[in-house]
Amino acid sequence: MNDTAPLYVTDPKQLVKVRLGTEGVAAAAPRTVMSIFKETVAKLSDKPALHQKQMWKSEKPASETPWTTWTWKEYEGLVFSFAKSLQSVGFEAHDCINIIGFNSPEWFFANFGAIAAGGIAAGVYTTNLPEACYYVSDHSKAKVVVVEGEKQLEKYTEISSRLSSLKAVVVYGVKDKPECAAACSVPVYTFEEFLELGKSETDEALEDRIAAQQPGQTCTLIYTSGTTGNPKAVMITNDNLTWTSDVLLKSTLPRALTNDDCMISYLPLSHIAAQMLDMHVPTLVGVQIWFAQPDALKGSLSATLKEVRPTIFFGVPRVWEKIYEAMQKVAKSTTGLKKKLSTFSKDKALKKNVNAQYGGSQSVPWGYGFGSFILSKIHVALGLDRCICAYTGAAPIEEKILKYFASIDLPIYELFGQSECTGPHTVNMPTAWKINTCGRPLPGTESKIVEGTGELIYRGRHIFAGYMYMPEKTAETIDAEGWLHSGDVATFDDCNTPGIVEPSGFMSITGRIKELIITAGGENVAPVLIENEFKLAMPALSNCMVIGDKRKFLSILLCLKVEIDEDEATNKLTADTLETSKAIGSDATTTDAVMTCPKWKEYFDKGMAAANDKTISRAQKIAKWAVLPTDFTEKGGELTPTLKLKRSVAEEKYSEIVEGMY
Repeated sequence: MNDTAPLYVTDPKQLVKVRLGTEGVAAAAPRTVMSIFKETVAKLSDKPALHQKQMWKSEKPASETPWTTWTWKEYEGLVFSFAKSLQSVGFEAHDCINIIGFNSPEWFFANFGAIAAGGIAAGVYTTNLPEACYYVSDHSKAKVVVVEGEKQLEKYTEISSRLSSLKAVVVYGVKDKPECAAACSVPVYTFEEFLELGKSETDEALEDRIAAQQPGQTCTLIYTSGTTGNPKAVMITNDNLTWTSDVLLKSTLPRALTNDDCMISYLPLSHIAAQMLDMHVPTLVGVQIWFAQPDALKGSLSATLKEVRPTIFFGVPRVWEKIYEAMQKVAKSTTGLKKKLSTFSKDKALKKNVNAQYGGSQSVPWGYGFGSFILSKIHVALGLDRCICAYTGAAPIEEKILKYFASIDLPIYELFGQSECTGPHTVNMPTAWKINTCGRPLPGTESKIVEGTGELIYRGRHIFAGYMYMPEKTAETIDAEGWLHSGDVATFDDCNTPGIVEPSGFMSITGRIKELIITAGGENVAPVLIENEFKLAMPALSNCMVIGDKRKFLSILLCLKVEIDEDEATNKLTADTLETSKAIGSDATTTDAVMTCPKWKEYFDKGMAAANDKTISRAQKIAKWAVLPTDFTEKGGELTPTLKLKRSVAEEKYSEIVEGMY
């Protein structure tokens, strides 16, 4: 064991100390990713592992294309073949590959193949422009880049000559090599061609690399979304991935998972959440993974849900919001007896689930059994009739969304985490959850709130190894005692949990340290709390942003829910925003019309007054508002790929509107 290793490092070739505890899950024996992978393959060999509709081979629509299945043994064979091919092009231990593309078996084969070869895998955001791709590949010194299709290949043909470490580009999801491959400065292989390169490599050489791996060794990089500058490369170790996966499985689910369980892979694999949920947790117990279509978030996910009927489902808030919006349309068209039965059933389910919260009465209201039968038909229609746990995270979610799903007897469990803690730190679960909290800390971890700033700091075996090649940033984030400084302002309630160091109650995030606004009067204001109250007071809002740093009063930018076309926000109001327009007596159908409409002005004035009534001090009251011509989006530059708000970018982009309020 590497007892003399440091708590954190910035060189990926260095081992980091495994933060072993003295008892319980914190003291579990450290393991490597590949040792677990091989154990699962040995147990499940011919059982199904991965499923995909290979649309690039099909001439039929997705609804008529059959699923292709890979067994665990086939999965292992392709992972090891990819690893051998990496060896054949000069890939050494601790070298890095990059992967850019939508979720697919090839993504998994390449990811685990790099790890098997003793190296490191790093995902690249599919929305990155060529220069952003260049930054990641240059910074990580990528030897091989795996890309999906012609669109992503074009980015790398443009920048390949500037990438001094690059040896090869591998393209998947194509029948034939795209023509643009000829312009690349390094060899371009189809995925199948690349696998042929390793056939001369021996099994023994690969086994030696696998045997040499250690739990404290970095095997994955997660590049942050870069809200305040260039992305940082979060170094994740074998122990981070295996220990965190094991704790999640053993402590947060209502039952043990098996090969009969199913999950859908659709969230970006460049994020730690998707890597944990889709790759590492399933590998521990052999859960089957079904790949969604690339347009999952544009509408096809609902069809995949109905086909797969997953037993675990994680959705970012926007996914749950879209389901909610679709269900609201159905509810408006329901009348008569059907409407009465639906209302009765939802009322009983909401009461039952509210009572089921931690510290609640746990009582089940009369009529719930009949109501659950009615609601089960909704579960079938959504494809969630087999779902034993539904989760959300990555961004705040509105209370009305959580309560709605509780009312159809599909409680959503909110969690909190960061790339720097291998995904989760606090989790709600069926046996312990509270609406509007992020849950309780994972067993085997410690949490503290720093006096004076209110910052959440925590430590445990899920804490990352460091930011690659960034010693100053690493020292700012992990202190000498191993505490990760989250940058989040948080509170814990007074519910303490045996076996977890206090505070171990339910945690709530109230803001970000870097986002705190200091007014001209010296008042510290957390904008997120105010923004949440505005969205609660005005359901037509999609986003909003408080302004006021070093200014005499606070103001706010308001974004209405608008139609999104090709990832770009338009000025056309969505259907539910049009309903609001109609309800307040306005005929506005665009944001341009809203800006000059007296009815909408009255709506915003009343909403601001209602939100201001919820503030705890005069310094937190908003004095002026302004409506923006469209919504914040990633493509527009105001949001990161993980949907975090780039406040400085948004304020600069709309500076004329901001200055007009002052």
